[in-house]
Amino acid sequence: MYGGDIYSGHSRKQKREVPRVVAERDLVAEDAATGFCGAVVGFDRSYDGDFVKLEDGAGRVRLFALREAAFLIDGQPVTLVKPTASAPSRPTRSASGSTRVEGLRAQVAKASRIWVEGIHDAALVERVWGHDLRVEGVVVEQLEGLDHLAARLTEFRPGPGRKVGVLVDHLVTGSKETTLTTGLGPHVMVTGHPYIDVWQAVRPAALGIPAWPEVPRGEDWKTGICRRLGWGTPQDGWRRVYNAVNSFRDLESPLIGAVEQLIDFVTDPQ
Repeated sequence: MYGGDIYSGHSRKQKREVPRVVAERDLVAEDAATGFCGAVVGFDRSYDGDFVKLEDGAGRVRLFALREAAFLIDGQPVTLVKPTASAPSRPTRSASGSTRVEGLRAQVAKASRIWVEGIHDAALVERVWGHDLRVEGVVVEQLEGLDHLAARLTEFRPGPGRKVGVLVDHLVTGSKETTLTTGLGPHVMVTGHPYIDVWQAVRPAALGIPAWPEVPRGEDWKTGICRRLGWGTPQDGWRRVYNAVNSFRDLESPLIGAVEQLIDFVTDPQ
C-alpha cells in the first residue's frame, strides 16, 4: 500500500545559504541576538575565537563573536568574516610631498651645499627632506652658529657649480641674522623663517599644544619653553619636537618654503 515515492508531491525544504560578508571598517551591521547596531571599528581575539567591535551612534562599543549567521545587514542574515591581512603598500610620496624614488642608489655628493645653524635644524631638514636630498646628492652641514658663516664661506669659496644655500633662524628685518647674511654674492642664497628657534617652526597641533608659550627676552628660550609646558629638560623637549614631525604637514609654511628654495638653488645647473 506504500508503493512508490512516499514524498512525491511534496517539496523538500533546502537549507538556505547565508552569505559571508567581509567586515570592512565602517560597515554597519546588527547583532541578530541583541539588536545592537553599529559600525565595524576593529577586532579582538581571545582563547575562544575572534570578535568584532561595533560602535553605535552614541559612541558605545561592544564586542560580538564572529559566529555563523550572527548578524543582519539590511535585515538579512549574514556571516561576518575578518578581513585578511594584506601587505602594506609602499608610500608613493616622500615626507616632503615629492614623488618617492624607489631603488635609489647612492651617488657622489654634489659640490654645492646647504648649511644650517645647528643640529636641530639639520635633524628636521633630514626628517622631512632627507629622501629628496639623497636623490639630488646634496649634503646638509651644520655651521654651529651663524657667527661662523663668513669664515666658512672664505674657506669654501662658492662659485659656479659650487653654491651654498644657508638656512637661518629668526631672519627678520633689523635682526643680527639679517646683518650677517647680507651681500654674500650670487653663488650664495640665504633663506630663513621668522621664528626664534627651529622648534617654533613645528606646528603646535602636531605637538598637541594650543600655541607656543611666550618666553621673555633674556631667558633661555628652550629652557623657558620646557618649563612652561612641563617638558622637563631641553633634551626631553627636543625629543618631543622631533618625534612630532612626520612630514611637511607638521611644519609651518615659512620653513617649508625656505628649505624648498634652497634645494632648488643648489640643484639648479645654471
